[in-house]
Amino acid sequence: MSWAAHDLEPYLIRKHFGAAISIPFCLMGSYSPDIFTKWAVYGLDFAGKKPVVDDPIQFHRGFPGVGFTHTLFFPIIVGLIIWALSKHRIWAISFIVGAWAHFLSDTLDSARVMLFFPFSTLHVHLNVWQYVGDEGRRLDAVAYYTSFGGVWDAFWAVLLLTRWRMLTTAYFLKEIFPTDPFWPWAKRKVGMVGCLTIYRTSAFFGFVSIIAWTIWALFVNDFHPSFDWTLGGPQWAPKVGPH
Repeated sequence: MSWAAHDLEPYLIRKHFGAAISIPFCLMGSYSPDIFTKWAVYGLDFAGKKPVVDDPIQFHRGFPGVGFTHTLFFPIIVGLIIWALSKHRIWAISFIVGAWAHFLSDTLDSARVMLFFPFSTLHVHLNVWQYVGDEGRRLDAVAYYTSFGGVWDAFWAVLLLTRWRMLTTAYFLKEIFPTDPFWPWAKRKVGMVGCLTIYRTSAFFGFVSIIAWTIWALFVNDFHPSFDWTLGGPQWAPKVGPH
């Protein structure tokens, strides 16, 4: 899993591929694997101390469960539906690419992703950092931001900061607005200020999440307030996936 990379990756994807990518639909694809299921992993309260389901990892990443949302073929099906309904191929492709970026990032943790389902239930996992989602949101944040998970988020944040101009109004008006039919439609609904807010919100949320949760994990929280940049770390975390 990733706490902020999913918020930031679509901007860098758009920067690389240009007008072939619609940021709103790339973001929707990036959020889609988790948006209807993460509540069951963390629970319904802010602290997320008690998961709603008995086996959160099985539910979120496995089968039976909703692990099919983290497969290469799920976003293709959704993308084809988007294309059929909207007639805009850019929206369909953007959704697919955003979703693929999401669960390819998720292969870096220890919880496993069934990339090739339904043809195979093989779980792909590189075990770069420990997945601690079933221990609750707060403990998961500590584990993530004191391990290579936090490094992964910081990588995307720094990369986007080096391309900060793409978040400016001038860049939006010149490079983003004219190349995606979503924005003229959105302008009619919410105006240009609304469009700029939609465009920047995910990036703002990603940056704030990294800063706030890192501060909380290191200085406010009193549980293991130190970095552990070892593969599969932090070593104190409950082991999930390969041992």
